[in-house]
Amino acid sequence: GALPPPGSYFLNYLTYYTASKFKGSNGNDLMPKFDLDVVANVFRLVHVTKHKILGASWAVHAFLPLVYQDVDVPGRGEVRWGIGDIIVDPIILGWHWKNLHITAGLDIYIPSGSYDKDHLANAGRNYWTFEPVFAATFLSDSGIEVSGKFMYDFNLKNSGTNYHSGEEFHFDYTVGYH
Repeated sequence: GALPPPGSYFLNYLTYYTASKFKGSNGNDLMPKFDLDVVANVFRLVHVTKHKILGASWAVHAFLPLVYQDVDVPGRGEVRWGIGDIIVDPIILGWHWKNLHITAGLDIYIPSGSYDKDHLANAGRNYWTFEPVFAATFLSDSGIEVSGKFMYDFNLKNSGTNYHSGEEFHFDYTVGYH
């Protein structure tokens, strides 16, 4: 929930995901053989301006994901490299008090990643998402931290499949001691 001081920052997120089962809503295997490996490297640029809006620090950020996918199902397999959907937020507001920090913004997922409805692996989702974000961090004088980031996704229709994904609520949290 805490923005850094004014300046430009580069963050790099590297993630790996693997799955060997593809299950349905009842817990049964939908495919007898399934193998998926995904590696994503996400570059994030953050710029915190010296300007204030409503008493808050004003920041902007952008994410550029590079994605490798290897998927195998019975009778078919694909390996794909590509740029994923770019995320931008032109207005992030961050308020700071002695022990409490709050940020709010609107992340916009741009359908810029490669997508083909006939592929097993797609780096992009082929639809826009608008995601309001609210985050807060409390850092006590004794070193205890409680943080939470709450996000709600409004997904638009995928023009390639005419499918409209549902809305999503998700959150990240941490409790720690420094």
